[in-house]
Amino acid sequence: MIQRIFHGSDHILVRPLYGYGKAYNDYGLGFYCTDSIDMAKEWGVSMFQDGYANIYDIEMDGLEVLDLNSEKNCILNWLAVLLCNRKFDISSSLAFDARKYILDSFLIDCSGADIMLGYRADDSYFSFAQDFLNGTISYRQLNNAMHLGKLGQQFVLKSEEAFDRIAFIGYETALAKEWYAKREMRDKLARKEYFNTERNRRQKGDLYITTILDEEIKQDDPRLR
Repeated sequence: MIQRIFHGSDHILVRPLYGYGKAYNDYGLGFYCTDSIDMAKEWGVSMFQDGYANIYDIEMDGLEVLDLNSEKNCILNWLAVLLCNRKFDISSSLAFDARKYILDSFLIDCSGADIMLGYRADDSYFSFAQDFLNGTISYRQLNNAMHLGKLGQQFVLKSEEAFDRIAFIGYETALAKEWYAKREMRDKLARKEYFNTERNRRQKGDLYITTILDEEIKQDDPRLR
């Protein structure tokens, strides 16, 4: 099966190279793409610099895909991967204990994955995750917050085999004056919805990180579904 994917960048990238990039991205070293050309255009621009949505096809047959949003996983699996790769502001003892417990209990083995799928931790989404670690929002609220702003999910090439399967198709130009404004609006919308509909809307029975720690809740707990 051939899948069309897009990569936002400040330059045209005909041949992505395995082993290059930033190790502290959401899912570690890899080539970060999306299935949305609009999202790639947003990611490809900066405030004053135009960018590109590079277009690729990839042959998926035989590749091992790790989908962090699949039914067998939960949002804490995604958060554990994020904690493993990104730098969080761990400014409280609760957040410190939460980070250790989530890494110990919910980090899944990603070493065999050719492709990883999952949420992208833009600034707003990253702040939602930090609120959860600090006990400000519940597990339910974190889950709901990840859908605000319709950021979608990212498609990350992790293995050399996956890089060998990718074929450059072309590109579309993204104008900074158009797509940077759209990116900023998306982030503002997510934050606005978060504060209006989630952050201050506690519900009876909400599961907070304190309960997860105190009861040593694990992957198979039905409250995480």
